[in-house]
Amino acid sequence: MKRSNKRWFRTVASVFLFALTLTIGSGTASAIEPEGAMKSKEVKALVANAKTPADHMKLARHFNAMAEKHEAEALEHEALAVEYTRNPRMGSSKTPMSPNSAEHCKYFAEHCRKAAKEMRAMAANHEAMAKDAGK
Repeated sequence: MKRSNKRWFRTVASVFLFALTLTIGSGTASAIEPEGAMKSKEVKALVANAKTPADHMKLARHFNAMAEKHEAEALEHEALAVEYTRNPRMGSSKTPMSPNSAEHCKYFAEHCRKAAKEMRAMAANHEAMAKDAGK
């Protein structure tokens, strides 16, 4: 194997291991829901029927958990973007939004940050509704 191919392989392997470490270490793999998160069906039912402060606080905890998940995913994509920027050969310059490009990772990092911000706003709204429902 040529030296440049070995370097490319090592870089790809290190990016993969870094992403895997972030996913496992932070508990944010898509198959693993963060503490406080509920299933989609549960959320829909609770949104439709929430009346008590406890109902709204349960929703607030769910939306805060989802915000944390999105923030962790943003960090993962930002780290990958750095690695792809360091070694542009890993990504395709012909297809800048391919899954293995810095532009792709930067786009999804921003998307995840926006989603986290929206989740935090929803959590704050449900915390306010919990206070109002308790009066």
